[in-house]
This record gives sequence, C-alpha cells and structure tokens, in this order.
Amino acid sequence: MNQVGPQQRLSTRLAFLAAGLAMAAWAPLVPFAKARLALGEAELGLLLLCLGGGSLVAMPVTGVLTSRYGCRLVVLISGAFTCLFVPFLAYAPTPLLLGATLFAVGASIGTLDVAMNVQAVIVERESGGSLMSGFHGLFSVGGFIGAGLMALMLWAGMTPTASAAVISALVAVSLILSAPYLLREPDAAERDAPLFVVPHGAVIFIGALCFLSFLAEGAILDWSALLLTTEQGLDASRGGLGYAAFAIAMTLGRLTGDRVVRALGGKRVLLVGGLCGAAGFFLSVLAPSAPLALVGFVLIGLGASNVVPILFTAAGNQSAMPASLAIGAVTTLGYVGILAGPAMIGFVAHASSLNLAFGGLGCFMLLIAASARLGATTKPA
Repeated sequence: MNQVGPQQRLSTRLAFLAAGLAMAAWAPLVPFAKARLALGEAELGLLLLCLGGGSLVAMPVTGVLTSRYGCRLVVLISGAFTCLFVPFLAYAPTPLLLGATLFAVGASIGTLDVAMNVQAVIVERESGGSLMSGFHGLFSVGGFIGAGLMALMLWAGMTPTASAAVISALVAVSLILSAPYLLREPDAAERDAPLFVVPHGAVIFIGALCFLSFLAEGAILDWSALLLTTEQGLDASRGGLGYAAFAIAMTLGRLTGDRVVRALGGKRVLLVGGLCGAAGFFLSVLAPSAPLALVGFVLIGLGASNVVPILFTAAGNQSAMPASLAIGAVTTLGYVGILAGPAMIGFVAHASSLNLAFGGLGCFMLLIAASARLGATTKPA
C-alpha cells in the first residue's frame, strides 16, 4: 500500500526537475554534433526524428510497466539509462551511432515522462488537491537550469562531453534524492490492468486536446523567431525573445497554477487558458510592432501553461481506461503534436503565409476553450 504525504510530493517534483534537466541537454549540443559529423540540414533533420521516435515507441509501453511494477522502479531505471546516454550525445562518432543514441535518449526520457506523470496523478488524487501544474512547473524550471548551465559551461570552454556529463550528474542526484519516496507498489486499482487497451472514450478526446496544445508549443519553439524576424522586423539576434517570453510566462503560470485551479476549478482555467492563448496567437500576428507581438507570446505562455496539467489530471480521473494506460496514450498523442506541429506550420506557411499558420494555432486554442467543460474534471476547492 502506497502512503502519500509531503515526501511523495517532493519526490515527484524532483523527478519532474530531473526530466527537465535531461531534456535541456540536447539542444545546446546540436551545433557541435552538426560540425563534428559534418552533417547537412537534411541529414540533421532525419537524425532529430530519432529522438521523438524513441519517445513514441516507449511511451505506450510505459503505462503497462508502471501498472505492473510501480512508478519507482520504472522512474529509476529509465532515469539511469538517461544519465548513461546523454553524455554520449556529445561523443557519438558516426551519424548512425548518433541516431541510435538519440533514439535511446528519447525512449528513456519518454519512459521517465510517462512514469513520473503516473506518479503525479496518484499523488494528486490521494492528496485531494490540485498539484499537477506545480509538478509540470518543476519540469520547466529544470529545462531553464539545464539549458542555462549547458550554455554557461560551453561558453567557459568545457568540452561538450564534460558539460553533458555534468547535466547527467545533476539528473542522477535529483533521482537519488527522490528515490526513497517514489511509489513502490502499483496502484491497487490497476494491478490487474490488461497489457494493452486501444485508447477509447474520454481518453481519445483528452489526447486530442493534448495534441493541439503540444502542437502549439512545438510550433512556437521552432517558428516564433522566424515570425518575429520576417513579419515584425526584429533583428535575427533578438528572434529568440519570442520563445523566451513564452517559456518564462508558461513557467510562472505553472508554478502558480495549482492555487488558480483550486480557486476556479479546472474547467474555468481551461476555458480562460484557451481564450488567453488564442488572443496571444492573434495578437502575435496582428500586432503593429514587435513589442506588442512579444506581449502576445506572453499571453500564449500564460494561457497554455495549465492546459496540459489539467488534461493529465483528467486522464488520470477518467474511467474508460486504467489511469496508467491512459497517461501513456495521452502523452504519446501529445508528443505526436510536438513532432507534427513544426512540419504542419511549415506546410501552411509555404502554401500561404506564416501569419496565417499562426492564426490557425489561435483557432486550435479556441477549440480547447470550447472543449473545457468536457476536458477537465477538477472542481474549485
């Protein structure tokens, strides 16, 4: 029988922090890998698919593993493999080995992602209050720390391999500290869960909303700088301000989101978040100046910040499927959105314009707002 208290809440936060640190390690290594292996853009693009491919393969299986063996074992094993593989991203001597390493990193982080979210759902449910936004906020904090520390170490002259090893060490420390209070036993209601269930009912609906939200986030990561430089006239050196504004606003929104959800309820927060995100996308397109467009990205970050946490809570509370399998399915659909989003924006921008593509993302956020009544289960405290 799992006991849920302050220690379990802290261990869950540390697991999310570790995952954020690990995810942040790869992006600063991309230029080094490209130069070391003399990769062209097309070759690099194909290799980048390996990271997402590993996650997509592992995620549906992880729900079954947590229902059989508990969150602790799955989190620690996937975390150990993550720590092992991340430094090799900076060292892989051939494109084939880099692709294999990216696939392995994607699979291990994807497994960690699902397992820690299953733990989060159980801890939140047993605690009787909204906690999911704060958990996801620690993932964002980990991303900031990891990316900033990697950039600082590389700027100071450390080798890419040594820098990645430091990040792996921090991930290991976070997981070691979290280990004693991770949930050792499978959730009692899911011990007899089937090995595989085709996603159905509310899980498909929740997963579709997750897909839209992750799609918007992925598009901002890859296309916001281009929107600001080509449509708003910002210098290329300042193009990253859009994503920075979005990421900071999202992190702040998540760190304060639990109190907001407890006060207003998940349905209202999902409604307001969808409307706020839509307004941000439309403002980023229609703004007459770059500073106003940046305000749009802040609105997107604030609006989207609590959408995914609320949807994960809903996935854990629905009755159509065992929660662990539902979390695996919803996470997988979300990652498909991250992978598909940038490509979809590219196709639409090529056929029409980048402004129209971002306007379409605003319409997706309106769909999330319109679905708030069905997509959330958290009531006001």
